[in-house]
Amino acid sequence: MNNEYTSPFSERYAGAEMKYLFSPDKKFSTWRRLWIALAESEMELGLPVTQRQVDQLKEHIEDINYEEAKAREKIVRHDVMSHVYAYGLQCPEAAGIIHLGATSCYVTDNADLIIMREGLQLIRKKLINVIAALAKFAEEYKDLPTLAFTHFQPAQPTTVGKRATLWLQDLTFDLEDLDYLIGSLKLLGSKGTTGTQASFLELFEGDHEKCKQLEAKIAEKMGFDSCYAVSGQTYSRKIDSRVLSVLAGIAQSAHKFSNDIRLLQHLKEVEEPFEKGQIGSSAMAYKRNPMRSERIAAISNYIISDCMNPMITAATQWFERTLDDSANKRVSISEAFLALDGVLTLYMNVADGLVVYPKVIEKRLMSELPFMATENVMMDAVKAGGNRQELHEKIRVHSMAAGRKVKEEGLDNDLLQRIADDPAFGTDMESLQKVMKPSNYVGRAPQQTEEFLADVVRPILDANREALGITAEVNV
Repeated sequence: MNNEYTSPFSERYAGAEMKYLFSPDKKFSTWRRLWIALAESEMELGLPVTQRQVDQLKEHIEDINYEEAKAREKIVRHDVMSHVYAYGLQCPEAAGIIHLGATSCYVTDNADLIIMREGLQLIRKKLINVIAALAKFAEEYKDLPTLAFTHFQPAQPTTVGKRATLWLQDLTFDLEDLDYLIGSLKLLGSKGTTGTQASFLELFEGDHEKCKQLEAKIAEKMGFDSCYAVSGQTYSRKIDSRVLSVLAGIAQSAHKFSNDIRLLQHLKEVEEPFEKGQIGSSAMAYKRNPMRSERIAAISNYIISDCMNPMITAATQWFERTLDDSANKRVSISEAFLALDGVLTLYMNVADGLVVYPKVIEKRLMSELPFMATENVMMDAVKAGGNRQELHEKIRVHSMAAGRKVKEEGLDNDLLQRIADDPAFGTDMESLQKVMKPSNYVGRAPQQTEEFLADVVRPILDANREALGITAEVNV
């Protein structure tokens, strides 16, 4: 509908799989699966629930009667009880046992945990594919010298591939955090209105063991190893904070990558992919704006700031629960997942299509290399009998003069010629040119890249072969 607001995360950025995870169909079918798990477990533990009732519930998992639920909610102003009622209309024999002993958070919180875990697994899959794309890039350009920067000022050379390992390393940190988080998520279980399981203890006539068994059965049926040991009515809202902290961490890494690509595109050394019919500017037809990298930065900013929402919510909950989390949670959690899904799609697309311009890289490096080569020149002159302190001062003076030529007059760097003309160094241009080999100044960058890819990245990719092969499709 074009006359109503729709989230750009749904319309422009997120992929179909992630949008489905946070859709009404996924949410309410998960509620129904939770009600089935509860009823089936209660039946197995001896409560008066029949197989026929369970089977009838199973017949109507997906065909959710939304209109009946919406009509009921206008009357009762309670979404869970509205869906209990609507489900009961479809399953008349089971209507009386749906939600038996449970409170609303049995379905809302358990469903949120299930959906977040599935969302994290989808994020993980995309993250693995970004790592694979960057690893391929790093391997290809591990030996290509490039000017490195500190403070965005020329520093010692590195290689294009080594620079990519810095982006990669951030993502491996993120993967570690993500794996820990996924492995630590549990189900809320069947805790009751204040987390004491009082209603279930009543149903099981004081049998504590059956209350414990009920939670274990529900967790197993929903694909979890266990439930949180204690809770109020809700699971601790610190869980949401932990989830968004990991998502925001990935966004930080993506943002840093996008910053570097934007700067490199300004330098004309590396560009993000630019399609044949793409328009860079509505006014300046010649422009090739780094729009995808800019979008990564823009959406990542949102995710990083969104991380504060669950932190504030967790900090301000009262006792066993208050409801001031609900409205915020509906937006902050889902939008963070949808946003990061879009960021990772863009990241995959950019990383897989980076265009490198070796000649531009070489030209910039060679314009600065004479300054960086002076230490080697000085050491050679000292070996030939020169005075280190005197030569250092001469190089300082020559460097300042050459720098003025470049900055004030726009001329080429003539530092090498100045040194060749100075008899104190006992050398000539031919000898100095031999020193000007960029690979002499990159240190162990190629070897570090090879070692990092072999020792850190390759094991990750080998262990996750089934996750590879995603194609990044950018909508706009």
